[in-house]
Amino acid sequence: MTDYKNLKLIATSNPHIRNNETTRSIMLDVIIAMIPALVWAIICFGVEALILTAVSVIGCVVFEALYRILMKKPQSVDDLSAVVTGMLLAFVCPPTTQLWMVLIGDFFAIIVVKQLFGGIGKNFINPALAGRAFLLGSYAGAMTSWVDPAVNKAPIFGGTVDVVTAATPLAYLKTGNMDGLKEIYSVGDMFLGKSGGSLGEVSALMLLIGGVYLLWRKVISWHTPVAYIATVAVLTLLFPKAGSGVDFMLYSIFGGGLFLGAFFMATDYASSPITKKGQLIYGIGCGLFTVFIRYFGSYNEGVCYSIMVMNCCTALIDKYVKPTRFGVVKSDKKGAAK
Repeated sequence: MTDYKNLKLIATSNPHIRNNETTRSIMLDVIIAMIPALVWAIICFGVEALILTAVSVIGCVVFEALYRILMKKPQSVDDLSAVVTGMLLAFVCPPTTQLWMVLIGDFFAIIVVKQLFGGIGKNFINPALAGRAFLLGSYAGAMTSWVDPAVNKAPIFGGTVDVVTAATPLAYLKTGNMDGLKEIYSVGDMFLGKSGGSLGEVSALMLLIGGVYLLWRKVISWHTPVAYIATVAVLTLLFPKAGSGVDFMLYSIFGGGLFLGAFFMATDYASSPITKKGQLIYGIGCGLFTVFIRYFGSYNEGVCYSIMVMNCCTALIDKYVKPTRFGVVKSDKKGAAK
C-alpha cells in the first residue's frame, strides 16, 4: 500500500515533456549537416577553406569562453552553439577573407549579438548573419571580392594579387545579363556548386543534403525553408528580369546564399517563430525581402538582410498567431491582449 504521507512530490512548471534532446545534440546535428558543404568548399577553394572555417570556430569558442569567465558565468562552450556560429560565419564569407577579419566578425557575433543579450536562446537576431553584416559594413571591398573555383584557389595567408576575381551569378542576374551568365555557368553548375560565391553557399546540392538531414532528424521543420525558397521561386518565375521565367527562377534559387539561409539560418530557434503558421509567414517574409533587395537594392544578395529583418519581426508574428489556450474563449483572449 502506498504511503501517501511520506510520498515526495516535486512541482515543476509545465509543459511536462520528456525528451533526450539537448542543446548539444541539436548543435551536433547542425554541424553534421554542414559537413557536406564544408567538404565541397575545400574541394573548390582548397585547404584554405578549412583553415578559414577552423579559425572562425576557434575564435567563436575562445571569445565565448573568455566572456563567460570574465563575467563569472557558467561555462557554455560545451553546448557547441559557438562552433555552429563559427562555421556559419565562415560559410557566408568569401574564400579570400583574411583571418583577422573573420576573427573580428567572430567577436561581434559572439560578444555583442549573443552574450550581451544573455547567451544562447536570448539573441533576437542570428549571430552569424549579424557578424557578416558587420564585416560587410566595415570591409565592403574584401567582403565582395569573389574567386572562380575553376580558375584558382583562395590564398588565405597571402594577399589577393594572384587571384582572378570573378562576378557571381547574382551579379549577372542583377543586370539582367542572362546570356553572359549562361556562357560561364549552367543551371547544373549552379546546383552542383561550380560557381563563385561565399565559402559555404556555392553548392545547392550539398546544402540540400544537409537540410534533408536536419528535417530527418527533426531538428527543423519544413515550414520556414519551403516557404522561403518557394516564395523566391514564385516571384522570380512570375517576374523575371531577363530570359525565360524558368531559367531566371532556377538561377535565382541556386545562386547566392538562399539554400544556406533557408535551412541553416532562418531556422535558428532563438530568432524564428515558434508556431508552424508563424514559420510559414516568417519564411514568406524572408522570401519577399530577398527578392525586393535583389531587384531594387544596390546589393546583389538579399538573404542576409532579409533574415535579420524578419528576425526583428519574430516576436510580433508569435504574438498574433499563437493558438488559443484550452478553456479560453476568443473574446477573453482579445481582452487580455489589449
